[in-house]
Amino acid sequence: MRVVIAGAGSVGSSIARELLSNKHEILMIDEKPEAVGRSGLKGATWLIGDACELTTLKDARLDEADVVVSATGDDKVNLVVSLLAKSEFGVGRTVGRVNNPKNDWMFDDSWGVDVAVNTPRLMTALVEEAVEIGDLVRLLTLQTGVSSIVEFTVPQDSPLVGSTVGSISLPEDCAVVAILRDDAPITPSPDDVVEPGDEVFFLAAIAAEDALRVALSAREGAREEDPTEDAPPDRSGSSVVL
Repeated sequence: MRVVIAGAGSVGSSIARELLSNKHEILMIDEKPEAVGRSGLKGATWLIGDACELTTLKDARLDEADVVVSATGDDKVNLVVSLLAKSEFGVGRTVGRVNNPKNDWMFDDSWGVDVAVNTPRLMTALVEEAVEIGDLVRLLTLQTGVSSIVEFTVPQDSPLVGSTVGSISLPEDCAVVAILRDDAPITPSPDDVVEPGDEVFFLAAIAAEDALRVALSAREGAREEDPTEDAPPDRSGSSVVL
């Protein structure tokens, strides 16, 4: 896969390092020549120039890129690069870094952004994931305003425990895409049984998140209590032999 990354700061360099380790072809674009030595990247191709300029993007052969990542520290630059990648070069997938959460609403398909990565929001989600067991946590927004990946950690007393994935009543536009159990990912099948502590990941329309939250906390389908369980024995009509 050929990936072009605009911005060779700590974020862009970290992304490139991971992708290089997975044998992808990486082209880095940065205005500062010193970024080449500072990054410590081995195996990446470099282009020194302004990623907002069409001539620079043409030199980068953006029309041959599978993915363009805009990872600079300037939201305006990231939006312009994403828009040019989509509108001028027809790149199939763009990923834009959101530096200021207030600008998150602009990072959508109208600006050519397929996936917006909001680092503060993602860190907040990871914190919430650690403490909000039993609540739905949004981890990532895909095509902002359309869909998201959300996570639900199953509490010990959840009515879902013991249910099969296929028996869970989900709202429309929601699907179980993965289960993390004992640090091992599981591709869910309808017959998989939910266990306490499972981290269940859903792909959901953002508009359906509230309905999904209700469905996961509802006690419908939970085992009904046996009215005779733990009740004192019925001694009516019984006799005691002395």
